Amino acid sequence: MQQAQDFLDESMALLGLVGPLDADGLAQVTGFKNWTIEHVIGHLHLWNHAADLSLRDEAGFFEFFGPVAKHLQKGGTMREFEAAWYAEKGLSGDDLIAAWEVLFHELAARFAASDPSARVKWAGPDMSVRSSATARLMETWAHGQEVYDVLGVRRENTDRIGNIVMLGVNTFGWSFKVHGQPVPETMPHLNLTAPSGAVWTYGEPNEADWIKGSAEEFCQVVTQTRSIGDTALVVHGPTAKAWMDKAQCFAGGAEQPPKPGERRTKE
Repeated sequence: MQQAQDFLDESMALLGLVGPLDADGLAQVTGFKNWTIEHVIGHLHLWNHAADLSLRDEAGFFEFFGPVAKHLQKGGTMREFEAAWYAEKGLSGDDLIAAWEVLFHELAARFAASDPSARVKWAGPDMSVRSSATARLMETWAHGQEVYDVLGVRRENTDRIGNIVMLGVNTFGWSFKVHGQPVPETMPHLNLTAPSGAVWTYGEPNEADWIKGSAEEFCQVVTQTRSIGDTALVVHGPTAKAWMDKAQCFAGGAEQPPKPGERRTKE
């Protein structure tokens, strides 16, 4: 399953950035909700752990997720839960980086060895193993962006971001539903240029609503790591504009995208 390898490759790319950092480096505050780089890695590690449980130990997954759900229902935040989980595990600094590295290798191998169409449990609806791998790739890529940004590194993407483009396409309707809005009948036509230079198109040709530009920037918008106003995407038509103003390819409640200039690579 290619998504397993893509998840591993994206994780390795991020490890290349954070592996050499000392405690002060990991404590740098990113442009995402004042998370530090260490918070980012901890978040990825915890949810990689959840995905791993969903593959190999369904009962263990529910045992893990039950306290998460109760904490949130009582008004607690995910940040608080994650901080308590790290403390319980004794994970911080180099130990956290090492644990994350070991687990993402194991998880990628388990993804690769599993039936891509098999169903696994998750916080929301069940999903396929292929979708689970894609979700872990997306989250690693999206949260990786704030690390690249704060370190002033321009990320060199590959065509594995095609997985994230597809996730963005598949969550067109969700982006409206999560904001309590009716889903438009027709998705805008997409014409996106991949990192390799290939042209990726999605949806039926539609002169009224279309989006054209960089696949990387489309991924940044649907993962809410960039404001549409900070991209060179050409967005034409009311549905296309409404989508790009609220695109959200991840689960959870409605989130507002960053404002123009709020998320960018540090110079």
